[in-house]
Amino acid sequence: MGKPKTLIQAKDLGRIEVSRRVVATIAGHAAAGCYGVVGMAARGLRDGLAERLHRDNMHRGVEVEVREDGIAIALYVIVEFGTRVSEVANNLTSAVRYAVERTLGLPVVEVSVNVQGIHVSGSG
Repeated sequence: MGKPKTLIQAKDLGRIEVSRRVVATIAGHAAAGCYGVVGMAARGLRDGLAERLHRDNMHRGVEVEVREDGIAIALYVIVEFGTRVSEVANNLTSAVRYAVERTLGLPVVEVSVNVQGIHVSGSG
């Protein structure tokens, strides 16, 4: 059996189905707005290069796993050179958890941050 494509939340009057891509889009936009994050990166590195994703496909930089106890999210990001990666990761974890739980009302049990690259701004 494959991975479920939707998250289902039973309610008194019916049920709500949310695709994993919707969760990934919410998480990607929340992550992209965090200090120190230059952008989302594609999950698979080709030739050791992190590809920066455009705003319309940021969901590709997020993996969503549906578990019995809630949602697990893996983020693939590119951070700005000179920022403290541990602080950026902590901010990402909080922001993504808050955005997904607030928007969908579903528990987020894990947020993992995978730094795929460092962006060095041009000087001058």
